Amino acid sequence: MNQKQNHPKKGSRIKVEPIRQMKDINNLKKLLADKPRDFCLFIVGINTNLRASDLLELVAGQVRNLKPGEDIEIKEIKTSKQRRITLNKACIDAIKGLLASRPYADKDKIFQGQRGPITVSYLNRLVKGWARELNLNGNYGSHTMRKTFGFIKHTVQGASLPELMVCFNHSTQRQTLDYLCIQEATIRNIYMNEI
Repeated sequence: MNQKQNHPKKGSRIKVEPIRQMKDINNLKKLLADKPRDFCLFIVGINTNLRASDLLELVAGQVRNLKPGEDIEIKEIKTSKQRRITLNKACIDAIKGLLASRPYADKDKIFQGQRGPITVSYLNRLVKGWARELNLNGNYGSHTMRKTFGFIKHTVQGASLPELMVCFNHSTQRQTLDYLCIQEATIRNIYMNEI
């Protein structure tokens, strides 16, 4: 029986993909431009490599008065490690747009839904919906934004694997390659380049 795209068989290992094309990233930005929360989720997600669980923990007081190039400190939910993340201009602009869209107390999580702070599973459904709206082939979910960060940093902006290993806190370059879904393409290119 064929599985619907973005809905693997229950119990199977799910491999979420990055968005690989800048045109798709730009189309997604346009799609979300008039939705401050969703736009901010996407922009901060692809510019920081935060896990969805950590992204959804950001509170207004933590980000309200930041300028581009300033840092936030978080304690990762998965690893319990402290992390320092530098926010670029795109992140700051998206956050300012979100904070201007409704009132926030300093202790409020910035990513709110109708019933309060959104969850990772809800974010997963959002990302899948965005991918469907753009007719992107593949399996996308909340982890797509984190993987997109690494994929684009490596393939478009030239970040090295050792640099990305540090960003992702991976122990080997192979782990980083697998994580970014670029191993197959990288190996294929090695064979295709003639000597």
